[in-house]
Amino acid sequence: MPILTSPAVSVRPGRARFGYESWQAAMKDAVRNPAELCRLLELPKEFALRTEAACSDFPLFAPRGYVARMVPGDPEDPLLRQVLPVEAEMHDSPGFVTDPVGDAAAALSPGLLQKYPGRVLLVTTGACAIHCRYCFRRHFPYQQTPHTLSSWQPALTAIAADRSIHEVILSGGDPLTLVDESLAALADHLANIPHVRRLRVHSRLPVVIPERVTTELIEWLTGTRLVPVMVIHANHAQELAGDAVTAIETLVDAGIPVLNQAVLLAGVNDSLEAQLALSERLVDLRVMPYYLHQLDRVSGAAHFEVPAHQGELIVKQLQERLPGYAVPKFVMEIPGAKSKVPCEMAQQDE
Repeated sequence: MPILTSPAVSVRPGRARFGYESWQAAMKDAVRNPAELCRLLELPKEFALRTEAACSDFPLFAPRGYVARMVPGDPEDPLLRQVLPVEAEMHDSPGFVTDPVGDAAAALSPGLLQKYPGRVLLVTTGACAIHCRYCFRRHFPYQQTPHTLSSWQPALTAIAADRSIHEVILSGGDPLTLVDESLAALADHLANIPHVRRLRVHSRLPVVIPERVTTELIEWLTGTRLVPVMVIHANHAQELAGDAVTAIETLVDAGIPVLNQAVLLAGVNDSLEAQLALSERLVDLRVMPYYLHQLDRVSGAAHFEVPAHQGELIVKQLQERLPGYAVPKFVMEIPGAKSKVPCEMAQQDE
């Protein structure tokens, strides 16, 4: 039987392929009001009233295409739980802090972080295409980070001065909320640094606003000598549907390695069934399950935490049912460590 591959998809320059005229239009039209979200999902009005306080510090922001993948009438829908503000976010919980991964200590210059040898991370923007309620950077001081090519110059100078840096990671916020012209210029500058070999982009947009995958995006990702890697973020198989599938296929068909990072979240994917479905869906889309993260203990997200031993059991069960390449590494980030730490190892050290 021949191996079937997805056909390449042609994209008209300057135009997205999906429901909106552009990805910017999709962002502009996102749901920002809990009452509207509850109305769209046929949930009681009282349900929305309980979210208002949590919105004051971290507003609701959910693209309509993403909301369309939620099940109407189900307050426990795994996608809804990721974006709907709840009262629990307002509670102080011991051990949950504003900078759980040590970003401040890792800063080399504004917007430039280095935690691990050989690679650095550029916080390119504070904007996101969706507000995930468990976001580990929900309290990050984005106002202090560069937002233009000229303001990134100190970071670029620092990268050029350190020959041990071989990979640059674009993060945020979400770097793909920046326009392609700016990102292409940044990629060109990085490609002119001889010792930089790889450009990694961490983004949720191909999943939540697939309109973002345009000709221009593919062109700058593949248009320099740098090896591009795209790391997407999906936590549940239900997210990988409709236009998101086409967007991911377009990236893969362009020769860009695509990996997925997920977070273990209570009420979202804390079961063997959910993790099996996610891993198999990713592999079927030619995406490598990369990491399953133990929740970063950020203030406001304690209600999402799953005991690490439960995650270890789920991953062990995945190993018994899936080929090795389909099983993500279950890790946690410990400030000051030289890499992500396997949860099993971290538990042994405690």
